[in-house]
Amino acid sequence: MKRIILVRHAKSSWKHDVRDHDRPLKLRGNNDAELISQHTKNCFEMPDQVISSTANRAKSTAQYFQRNWQIPDTIFSLNSEIYDFSGAALTRVIQAKGSNVNSLMIFGHNFAITYFVNTFGNLYIENVPTCGFVVIDFDIASWEQIKNGNTVYKIFPKDLKI
Repeated sequence: MKRIILVRHAKSSWKHDVRDHDRPLKLRGNNDAELISQHTKNCFEMPDQVISSTANRAKSTAQYFQRNWQIPDTIFSLNSEIYDFSGAALTRVIQAKGSNVNSLMIFGHNFAITYFVNTFGNLYIENVPTCGFVVIDFDIASWEQIKNGNTVYKIFPKDLKI
């Protein structure tokens, strides 16, 4: 069995005059990343590998999870291919993972996250919102064999705000 945890980066700010890749989180994004990472930290086992897009907003979101989940640097990496909006590159990165990786956590972008969730999960989600957290299990031995999986968990910031 393989498990993937997908996290869309938290809400970013457009008020800074920087390249898209360099946009930081806005206050709401920082708050949501703290909220979701705290809420999920005891729900799942530590993944075998954690990969984030190289974009500032994705890395910043991942840092909240790294701190709150106590994810060691040894299993955390950045990958520029996850700075993907179509879903094709994200899917290729996942399919290239070795069989020894049973649980994978990815911090990425929309539309790629929503595309992956709806292509490979069994729960349709119209749009995975910023800082959306979705877990899909696959009954496969190798990531190359990825096919329809079972969406076992989803939580969005709005679900935790009363």
